[in-house]
Amino acid sequence: MTPSLAGKKAGHRHRQRAQHRLGCRAGFLRCRCRASRDLAQRQGAPLCRTAGAATRRQYSAAAGCRAGGGKLDFVLHSIAFARKEDLHGRVVDTSRDGFAQAMDVSCHSFVRAARLAEPLMKQGGCLLTMSYLGADEVVANYGLMGPVKAALESSVRYLATELGPQGIRVSAVSPGPLATRAASGIADFLHLLNDAATRAPLRHLTTIKEVGALCAFLVSDAAASITGDTLYVDAGYHILG
Repeated sequence: MTPSLAGKKAGHRHRQRAQHRLGCRAGFLRCRCRASRDLAQRQGAPLCRTAGAATRRQYSAAAGCRAGGGKLDFVLHSIAFARKEDLHGRVVDTSRDGFAQAMDVSCHSFVRAARLAEPLMKQGGCLLTMSYLGADEVVANYGLMGPVKAALESSVRYLATELGPQGIRVSAVSPGPLATRAASGIADFLHLLNDAATRAPLRHLTTIKEVGALCAFLVSDAAASITGDTLYVDAGYHILG
């Protein structure tokens, strides 16, 4: 869902053994952040580029990938942004510029990433993005990000249809509420955490490890026939309505 979530998933203590089993090497296309660079170094990642959501940076990152080996197996898109006033305010009061910026950073950046990844996935691959329950139902204090995540999930379905003939799978992962840096910007987020922990059928919060495990499964050959859907990892919270 956010850059901080992506970093925590990549930083799982079993990551190097998992990469060996999956036969892959990690590359990082991240926002300009010292923590990201440090993580890439600890991972021994052969490719580390500043990407972010800006079009120019994404194209530069794709060029760096071609120069560094010319192939991608999977892409994990984990970035979202909305202005504070749009996130905390009413959707009906959202400014045109704020709406466009949230949609560009949180949704269209995934479409751009898919377009750039396609020629680097000559033998197929997997594109993943992070969503949230607010895409499908109204979540208090989620504001503008609800409609934006709905657009993201719809884009997943269209991209899966368009890229499927090339063997490229596209899915969204929708975790339960997680205590990440970006999530702290949501008003009354502690209440959201407590509600999920007490009402979810499994009566516990989702962990970063569980989200990472689902992502690792989706990019593996074991998920070769899974595409175009949103997969929840939230202890069953999404079924409550």
